[in-house]
Order: sequence, then structure tokens, then C-alpha cells
Amino acid sequence: QVRLAESGGGSVQAGGSLRLSCSASGYTAHNYCMAWFRQTPGKEREGVATIDGGGNGLTRHADSVKGRFTISKDIIKDILYLRMDSLKPEDTAMYYCAVVSWERVCPPFHETHEYDFWGQGTQVTVSS
Repeated sequence: QVRLAESGGGSVQAGGSLRLSCSASGYTAHNYCMAWFRQTPGKEREGVATIDGGGNGLTRHADSVKGRFTISKDIIKDILYLRMDSLKPEDTAMYYCAVVSWERVCPPFHETHEYDFWGQGTQVTVSS
């Protein structure tokens, strides 16, 4: 049974930083695609960043967060991270980690249906 558990969310002022973590259990997550998504009420889930499986771990970041957010992973502990700097009020959302348990290379952001396991989410609130 694959389980993903996010942590690290909270409330910060604009310009602040947070680091989200996603612990994976039940399989070797770092060998496969892992990603962060976010969603606000009434809007579609938005891809934030992806990291390919294996040691190479090619990363991709959405244009809206490029230069401010960084995805990474600890292959020993099997933990996915999202470092978020220079936070803006528009970054306020529920953040989810997700994996494609059968594919190393991550699909494009809009192909959310390819992700077969999701965490419960962690709330990030940025005040101006």
C-alpha cells in the first residue's frame, strides 16, 4: 500500500519561506516520478514541480514558481521536498504530493490523471 504524507505547511507573510515535505511509504518512491501540485477552492489542481525518478532526477518547475520554488528528494529517506522562497499571496493553496508509481519520467503538468497516488495535502497561507 503506497502512502504519501505531506507536512510543513503553515501561515507566513509575503516574502517568507517554507519547506514542504512528503514522506513516502509502501514502495521505493524515489525511483519513480514524484511531483507537487496545489489547488485553491473553485480552481483546477495546478502542477507546481516534478522530479523524475532515479538518481538523475530531472526537475521541472511551473513558470509561476520558477526561481522561487525548488523541488528535491532524499533518496535515502524517500522524502520529497518543496522549498518555497519569496512567497506571494497568490501561492496560498492546499499543496499535494503525488507519484506515478509505474513511470520514471514525469508526464506534463496537465496530465494529472497519470498520477496514481496522492497525499492528503498541507495548507499554505501567505498574507500580504
